[in-house]
Amino acid sequence: MGNDVLHTFIEVIDAGSFSKAAEKLYLSSTALMKQMNVLEAQIGVQLLIRTHHGIRATDAGRSFYHDAKFLLQYSEKAIARAQQAAKTNPYCIRIGTSLLNPCTVLVDVWNTISDAYPQFKMKMVPFDDVVESWPTAYRTIGKDFDVMVGAYERANESDSFQALKLGEYRFCVAVSREHSLARKERLSVTDLYGERLVMIQSGTSPLIDAIRGYLGTEHQEIQITDGLHQYDIDVFNRCEAGCAVLLTLDGWKDVHPSLVTLPVDWEYTIPYGMLYPRKPSNSVLHFVRAIQETAFSNHLTNHR
Repeated sequence: MGNDVLHTFIEVIDAGSFSKAAEKLYLSSTALMKQMNVLEAQIGVQLLIRTHHGIRATDAGRSFYHDAKFLLQYSEKAIARAQQAAKTNPYCIRIGTSLLNPCTVLVDVWNTISDAYPQFKMKMVPFDDVVESWPTAYRTIGKDFDVMVGAYERANESDSFQALKLGEYRFCVAVSREHSLARKERLSVTDLYGERLVMIQSGTSPLIDAIRGYLGTEHQEIQITDGLHQYDIDVFNRCEAGCAVLLTLDGWKDVHPSLVTLPVDWEYTIPYGMLYPRKPSNSVLHFVRAIQETAFSNHLTNHR
């Protein structure tokens, strides 16, 4: 039984007429009478005496009327107290963000549900994308910041974080705007013949190792350079300056203004999502569950 039904019942008693109550509630008299019939059936007693001169309450109806008013008032006060508590003691969620790990996707999701969770407040915590900081950034989730958005290949017991998947990034290549390939909208793998393709070192990423194996077996005309341990902004700068072809992700298409990110006709992707501690605090756990409900209900897909 919802508050709306209680409110309707109170209005019927106060008005003493279905038609007057229906007019005030912007309902049809028929719809209002059906609601009252259902209410009496649920309670199992007659609440209203219907006459040609109007409506009046039975003894049971008068008792229920006073209790219904109390329940509505108590409900309104409970809601007000909860809202005040949320304003007084908000959960502050620290979101790590960087050029290669932007929090835009998470913020976009949160903006669609934030009104339903006034107890949460957001704080952006920037960190640098330098090679030395990458392992540290993932290991210290829950210390400098509570959550971050990033690509990941797994999230198991050997990792220091858990992951809530929000979508998948597609592996692409990035080239300088001066490169001959930059004029194309999409590449076939054969377009890379004769090019120097830069990717991270073998053994660093199983997914990238799979791409390396595929190219090394079926497209040996592509020169693969294992020049990277991890990605940072300097990698993109060197790619632009050296006219190399860089294996990258479509989620990084806006990292460098002088590079063009091009899709390739292959099906290699990597999941991305919200990364959070292996042992999250209660506030972070509640935040994750709120995002999780939205992610599954809206069937979130790639932001490409």
